[in-house]
Amino acid sequence: MHAGGMLDTAVTHIRRRLPGDRPFHLLLTSLAVSSCGDWLYNVALLALVYQRTGSATWVALTTAARVAPVVVLGPLGGVLADRYNRRALMIGSDVARALLMAALVVVAAAGLPTVVAPLLAAAATAASVVQPPCVAACTARFVADDELQRAQALRAAVGQGAIVVGPALGALALVVAGPAVAFLLNALTFVASALAIVSIAPGPAFVPPRAAGDGDPGASVLADVRSGAQALRGAPAAVRLVAADLLCSAAYGLLSVTLVLVSRRLGAGAGGYGLLLGAFGIGGLIGAGVAARIDAPARWRRMLTVALLLVGVTLAALGSVSTLAGALALALLGGGGMIVGEVLSDTALPRMLDDSVLARAYGLVFPASIGGVVAGALVAGPLVSLLGLQAALVAAGAFVLIAAGLLLHRPLAVSVAQPAAA
Repeated sequence: MHAGGMLDTAVTHIRRRLPGDRPFHLLLTSLAVSSCGDWLYNVALLALVYQRTGSATWVALTTAARVAPVVVLGPLGGVLADRYNRRALMIGSDVARALLMAALVVVAAAGLPTVVAPLLAAAATAASVVQPPCVAACTARFVADDELQRAQALRAAVGQGAIVVGPALGALALVVAGPAVAFLLNALTFVASALAIVSIAPGPAFVPPRAAGDGDPGASVLADVRSGAQALRGAPAAVRLVAADLLCSAAYGLLSVTLVLVSRRLGAGAGGYGLLLGAFGIGGLIGAGVAARIDAPARWRRMLTVALLLVGVTLAALGSVSTLAGALALALLGGGGMIVGEVLSDTALPRMLDDSVLARAYGLVFPASIGGVVAGALVAGPLVSLLGLQAALVAAGAFVLIAAGLLLHRPLAVSVAQPAAA
């Protein structure tokens, strides 16, 4: 067989192993590129702000500026995704963020006032709020129901891979060229992401139900948000899965602070902190792979019970582990457990909710998950001050196990809504 034929065969084999067809693969490519860029630029942004100000407060404010728009405007992103063409929204979001990254290049290269950097970062985050509900809604349309859990596991794996790869690329860009080049690289990732979406042919898969003539086009944004919340309340099993995901998000937020102290206690310093975060990301990749193979709602409760048990035990054990190798092993287990709630909740929503409200519901779920990370990070400091590191982690682990028991003591009544339009 000639080289071209071998390449075509290899590409066909890879596509057959992936869920969905070319549109989903391009959507996944867009998500992967932009996610890596986000983590890359986050490292450069915080480095730039700290380099200019020498202030941890400025770094904290910059981080808040990056996160707050998702929590505040996330529901609006879901409403927009249920009103306007999702292909146009995703392309517009990528273009806007590319331009804002170009503005950050000017801030870094020309020495403009530091306060401009977090403002531009907040604007970039605000421009991104339509992407998660658009991606979630389009995934449910691009992928057959029997492949949906594998597709959601792939999406989760992309997020975990970006956590591992993105900061490493950001650190490399800082060492080699500085923040301005890192921001430029992130701008290029958004251009590549937009091109991937442009490569998907326009069609009904991108048209939201309201744009297709369903629903009340004159309804207020608040009414749309309320209808998304009502849809979630009508699927209690989905709510319990989302709650499990929020629990894992809060645990991750707490660990993002306490792992610094764990690393110092083990004598590993800042390098150990990076290794531990990377181990959680790698564990998430492994967990996503496992979750992709167990596509049976009847087994979700058992799988989630094991996953939350791993998270709770990991939290409790990290406070007393005596070696970096032991801490890394725990991080792999905990990361694998944390991702399961995300995969199952993202799979459950399109299966249990009607397509006409899916984006609005996801517009509530995604910012709530980010809010869980923020809440966990905020409570970490006071908890450690009050109890000490070891007792604080044991208490957090016990909380996860108790909450898991409350969430999963009853069977998950999984009911399937009307299938999404292809």
